[in-house]
Amino acid sequence: MLTRRTALLGAAALAATASTALAQTESDDPTGGTVADPKALEKLKRVKAELVAPPNVMAHDQVAKGGPVIVEFRMTIAEKKIVIDAEGTTFQALTFEGSMPGPTLVVHQDDYVELTLINPDTNTMPHNIDFHAATGAMGGSEFTLINPGEQVTLRFRATRTGVFLYHCAPPGMTAWHVTSGMSGTLMVLPRDGLTDGDGKPLHYDRLYAIGEYDLYLPRDDKGAYRVYESAGDAFADTVEVMKKLIPTHVVFNGKVGALTGDNAMTAKVGETVLFIHSSGIMDCRPHLIGGHGDWVWEHGKFANPPQRNYETWFIRGGSAGAMVYTFLQPGTYNYVDHNLIKAELLGAVAHVKVEGTWNHDLMTQVSAPAPIKA
Repeated sequence: MLTRRTALLGAAALAATASTALAQTESDDPTGGTVADPKALEKLKRVKAELVAPPNVMAHDQVAKGGPVIVEFRMTIAEKKIVIDAEGTTFQALTFEGSMPGPTLVVHQDDYVELTLINPDTNTMPHNIDFHAATGAMGGSEFTLINPGEQVTLRFRATRTGVFLYHCAPPGMTAWHVTSGMSGTLMVLPRDGLTDGDGKPLHYDRLYAIGEYDLYLPRDDKGAYRVYESAGDAFADTVEVMKKLIPTHVVFNGKVGALTGDNAMTAKVGETVLFIHSSGIMDCRPHLIGGHGDWVWEHGKFANPPQRNYETWFIRGGSAGAMVYTFLQPGTYNYVDHNLIKAELLGAVAHVKVEGTWNHDLMTQVSAPAPIKA
């Protein structure tokens, strides 16, 4: 069983290795590279971001106002037990800010992301963060590994546009931390906003972030899901289930039904919605039943022209993608993983409730069900 002591010793060993490597450099910059000009950074405006839990996304400007800024973020790591289905099955989750996925961070190209990551002393595990949008140092994970009771601040320049995954990446435990909930997205918008690839601006009225998770819950000899007191207690048994690559649940945003019924995403006819879809481990196939991907960045990178009119798009494990759709009909839309085994049997279903007036030119029922005529 992984104990707090062995976990922290492992983290300390990695930190010692990193410190030794940094001590061998000869530059005033401890990493041995180009030193950022403090006077230039001091001239940049600082903006404090207010993060919100998914599927909602922090307030932001779609087009940048002025030059680059330093956007300050604070995220607290929370290890907590959650209920993941209607049967009351519990799961020892590891999270950023208490949600699965973690909050979506939004900046513009050439802004600086300055994140303070906090690991409260009530936690039991070492944690860090790997930004797929960042350059060097294992996405920042080498600079952010912290034990319970510690915090660290990382700053990097967002040089590439798109939606990017971030996740926890402690040595030897990355897959477990990611499947336990520790991933989220960072969106780096072009300074002039999104375009259709030919220079025409694309605007969205609403933005939602969806994280797809494959969960691996151990069972006892009678087939019931085991209950654990802490994430560390669940580690060894969970890894054995993970090795078989057969998830017990596949969910959006942390649990079955997290985005259905009263928790559904909402929109109105005529509104354009941007959906961010991420997956830390498994490939997935988002599909909006009754709708389409008007504009799709399947790879999630806004420097590439978007694709048009997709029915289903592909999100590779370890990445995030984006889709824009303008709703034309009212009703409840099912947003699913079109590996329908995941949707129908394992939980990968969300709802979008759309208000408005029905357009019978787009679809109408010519005749209601009735007995077959002789």
